[in-house]
Amino acid sequence: CKTCIVQHFEDSNDCPRCGNQVHETNPLEMLRLDNTLEEIIFKLVPGLREQELQREIEFWKKNKPQENGQDESPKADKPKVDEECDENEEDKDYHRSDPQIAICLDCLRNNGQSGDNVVKGLMKKFIRCSTRVTVGTIKKFLSLKLKLPSSYELDVLCNGEIMGKDHTMEFIYMTRWRLRGENFRCQNCSSSQVCSQDGTFDQSYPMVLQYRPRIDFG
Repeated sequence: CKTCIVQHFEDSNDCPRCGNQVHETNPLEMLRLDNTLEEIIFKLVPGLREQELQREIEFWKKNKPQENGQDESPKADKPKVDEECDENEEDKDYHRSDPQIAICLDCLRNNGQSGDNVVKGLMKKFIRCSTRVTVGTIKKFLSLKLKLPSSYELDVLCNGEIMGKDHTMEFIYMTRWRLRGENFRCQNCSSSQVCSQDGTFDQSYPMVLQYRPRIDFG
């Protein structure tokens, strides 16, 4: 669990299961939350999500002042509204401290297929986000920018393959984009994504994801 693995990494940089070194100095940077497994567990155990959230709030209320070298008693005298505001400020990090990745969101035309008149190209198609962002979040971003109805569904593709909604940008980059060896040009970019003859990608160029109206193959 999260509590146990964090406590383990306070004393060791090695994986508790296989014994391999996770990171030379800060193994906590390599931890990744398994959102799919977490959702399954929360659905199997009623009330667990609320309990975990309450435990996390109580933990930070107890430990945060000590880490900053502050006295806890003055904070306790503040109004409850101030405490809620402080917690909201902490929640506004939006994963900015995570490793970042550059992405080009390109509209894929489908030769007059129904829905092309609704799904347009973005005015600003280049974004930078956390590597932990999922395809589902990208779809919500596109729906918001394109002002699509909540019931409207999109497909997001990488190298012509439809990506699952739980796939993270890091997973797509490592398993779909980075391993591709042929030249690729974005429809509105003039530069090739391949920077050498062996097909090595220049990381200064963004990973290209394409979107289109969802196609029902059933």
